Amino acid sequence: MNSKLKYISISILVCLLVGFVDVIITQSGLDSWYLTLEKPAFTPPNWFFGPIATALYILMGIALGLVWNKGLHHVWVKTALYHFGFLLLLNTAWSIVFFGLKLPLLSLIIVISLFILVLFTMRWFKVVSPLAGYLLIPYILWLAFAAILNYEIWRLN
Repeated sequence: MNSKLKYISISILVCLLVGFVDVIITQSGLDSWYLTLEKPAFTPPNWFFGPIATALYILMGIALGLVWNKGLHHVWVKTALYHFGFLLLLNTAWSIVFFGLKLPLLSLIIVISLFILVLFTMRWFKVVSPLAGYLLIPYILWLAFAAILNYEIWRLN
């Protein structure tokens, strides 16, 4: 297996594992809390979130692998990877705060912070690998939608 494919494969696995942890956290509040909330008319059906999240984590993993493959000896690669690591932590924090702690306002602040962090991450990814930066576009678009949805859920409840 060539090194690029190895890094991409490991990165996809890491992102999917983080996604799996997020699913476990989400399940804790989904049935007992989320289903009882007032939601805006544009809320996707619950089954929609799994395939979207999986696709996003795969794209994020490919992007991560492309950057990681450039080598840890370069400061730009390290900076990009640090940003990505914080991005994954903040992404999981959103799940904990929204579904675990059931705090829509605080989770709204987190998702807005996450949106900003992804913009910085995209910038650093594009410095290292333009394709890697572009692979984060679906994620940033999803975060914009998630922020609007999160805001509306907070407003309605």
